[in-house]
Amino acid sequence: MRRSIVRVASLSILALLLTVFTCWGVLALYYFDSLHVLVRTTLAALFGILGLIAAVLIYVPGRRARFLTMFAVISAVLILCWSNIAPSNTREWQPGIAVLPEASFDGNRVVIHNIRNFDYLTESDFRVSYYDRTFDLDRLDSVDLFASYWSGPAIAHVMVSFGFRGGAPVAISIERRDERNEDYSTIKGLFKQYELIYVVADERDVVRLRTNIRRDPPEQVYLYRLRGRRDDAQRLFLAYMREINSLHQHPRFYNTLTTNCTTSIWLNARVNPGHAPFSWKILLSGYLPEYLYEHGRLDTTESFAELQRRSLISPAAVAANREADFSRRIRTGLPAMPLN
Repeated sequence: MRRSIVRVASLSILALLLTVFTCWGVLALYYFDSLHVLVRTTLAALFGILGLIAAVLIYVPGRRARFLTMFAVISAVLILCWSNIAPSNTREWQPGIAVLPEASFDGNRVVIHNIRNFDYLTESDFRVSYYDRTFDLDRLDSVDLFASYWSGPAIAHVMVSFGFRGGAPVAISIERRDERNEDYSTIKGLFKQYELIYVVADERDVVRLRTNIRRDPPEQVYLYRLRGRRDDAQRLFLAYMREINSLHQHPRFYNTLTTNCTTSIWLNARVNPGHAPFSWKILLSGYLPEYLYEHGRLDTTESFAELQRRSLISPAAVAANREADFSRRIRTGLPAMPLN
């Protein structure tokens, strides 16, 4: 009796795994862009039917071996084709993410090329502007975190900004790289549909875009000053620069779950000893500021709820708008967190 129960339980686990893989295969085929939509839809439907039959036949000893072997071969072909889908830097990109930044090095100085500084009238109507700027690592004196919310507390777009004495901060936003006329879907983002880009920008660009320009839906942006050591901040900044240059030669896919704005920040931060361990609060990006607070990376002299309330910068950003001292104005009233 016990052996029979174990056998049924084992077969049920296999059937569940097979069903999960079938769901993945259906979506992978449906989003296989190199095929016509009718072909993709047909192949996805056929694969789903075959997968469900295979899951049922697991419980039928006399008939499962041949069919499961056939399904395994088909699955192997799908996996092979899937693994050969390659990211590219040569697509018809949307204007806002058409130009990749790049960094060059001269001792302790880093020159970032193609820093974005668009002047927006609307999200789709803007004056294109890029500039180059030299940064002295010895003058790096702050690291800040922006979190932008538009759909509840669990999901946010997170950006890092590096401050240098005597100059404006430079913000880095890790984003998907959309093609022209390409729509976004959370599910599509799991299936090699978007490339990855590190947008290096003036804060008046990436912050003002979210506080002053976007209205559908509106976004609420918070600014958190990070605690830390200068040498850790320098290593983090250089890690970002290496990733920026790497994407020129080796484009990578954005992934909704594994390669996004928060997981990439965490991966870059691993260059530092004592970095925060991985957590579900990194996957649910809206909780990242609270997670950093729990690990002492933010100001802990008050409750997180009070810090969060004071960290809302949307009203200040709306008031600052195009002003040259935009970055100073949005930090008014926030505690300074100089690196030590």
